[in-house]
Amino acid sequence: MNRRLFMLALMGACASQARADSIEDIRQKLVNVPVLRGQFAQEKQVSGFRNPLRSQGRFVLARDRGVIWSTERPFASEIVITSTQIRTRRADGGQQTEVDSATQPGLRVVNSLLFSVLSGNLATLSEYFSMQAVSLPAGNWELTLDPKEGVLGRVLKRVFIAGDRFVRHVKIDEQNGDQIDIVLSNLEPGASGLTRDELTRFD
Repeated sequence: MNRRLFMLALMGACASQARADSIEDIRQKLVNVPVLRGQFAQEKQVSGFRNPLRSQGRFVLARDRGVIWSTERPFASEIVITSTQIRTRRADGGQQTEVDSATQPGLRVVNSLLFSVLSGNLATLSEYFSMQAVSLPAGNWELTLDPKEGVLGRVLKRVFIAGDRFVRHVKIDEQNGDQIDIVLSNLEPGASGLTRDELTRFD
């Protein structure tokens, strides 16, 4: 091997090791809690439209249950996402739509990915994405996810995640040009688990 090829190989090996180290750094920084509550601000830029769609609300992320996504502005609504179902509820509590994995086989994968993105489950994400990680000062980090070949790659262009002990920012670029930007704030780990009301909303 001549010097040029040797240096290229060495640089490639160092880059691979740096990515591996960074991903492992992120894995160690993330706090894995059974329940996480917080607020979200979401902005969706639809391709072809000038103004983005904005919404705000609260969420509950339960490791063994799923996600309760409660929009408060501009209109009250709620989406409950589990490993097998997506349920939408109106402001008055009435159930509007329900989709389950029995009729939509791909739903389990979609729900698993969404939960993994919000919770920073790197093991699951690595099954579907090529990951590039950057460790930043003060315990912060950034993670860029490029979908691997398959159906997912035809829908998603790229996913960007940033955080510290928890995921704080998620940006999703879709192949159709749409973009979704989510900022999570006021995060509170739930040491005592789910409340009775939250358990009812998951059931």
